[in-house]
Amino acid sequence: MPTGVIINSLSVLFGGIIGGLLGDKLSARFKTEITLIFGVCSMGMGINAIVVMRNMPAVILAIVLGTGIGLAVHFGHWIDRGAILMEKPISKLFPVRKTTLTDAEFISALVTVIVLFCAGGTGIYGTLDAGMTGNSTILISKSVLDFFTAAIFACNLGYVVSAIAIPQFIIFYIIFLLAKLIFPLTTPTMIADFKACGGFLMLATGFRMVKIKEFPIADMIPAMILVMPLSWLWTTVIMPLLS
Repeated sequence: MPTGVIINSLSVLFGGIIGGLLGDKLSARFKTEITLIFGVCSMGMGINAIVVMRNMPAVILAIVLGTGIGLAVHFGHWIDRGAILMEKPISKLFPVRKTTLTDAEFISALVTVIVLFCAGGTGIYGTLDAGMTGNSTILISKSVLDFFTAAIFACNLGYVVSAIAIPQFIIFYIIFLLAKLIFPLTTPTMIADFKACGGFLMLATGFRMVKIKEFPIADMIPAMILVMPLSWLWTTVIMPLLS
């Protein structure tokens, strides 16, 4: 049962609705300051995941190689293009709030939200973790942040933010099912290193949310694919050779 996936999608749905109702009632200062809190929470979740790491060299190598691959194939760019394709049907489903944003600014903001909710490193990591271990803690924690994030964005963009819950659920549910197929091939050490890799992505997401550094989060996602094979290789091949 994809409990975490369902809760996460509902948090975006209801957060968007409440934000649409609130409209301009929230001050700009409130929106800015609460986003900083979201960033700190993401950092805390990331640190909590990193401490379980078993093979640091394998995790670091996965992050470096994965990000390199992501940058080389413009992975983040393709995610942005996918979000642009989703923007058109989504904007037709829900009424758009009257806003001071230009059409270009509105589309840019909406695409940003789609990427954040549907292709964020924390969401993908949390969904994979839930599918492989049955533990939805990461997704449920992320849902709290997503609820308020969706509400803040909906204050400017309107109810259209709620519709993002539909593609988000579809994407995360597919990832959830794939994770169940992967889990029988894993070991506890591989799972721990996988969580640590996801923790680095959440930490980078937090830095980005508080505007300290714009880490290429989308381009870092391939690291999540590499980390478990590299963890297995380090444990079964490299470590015996070193000892």
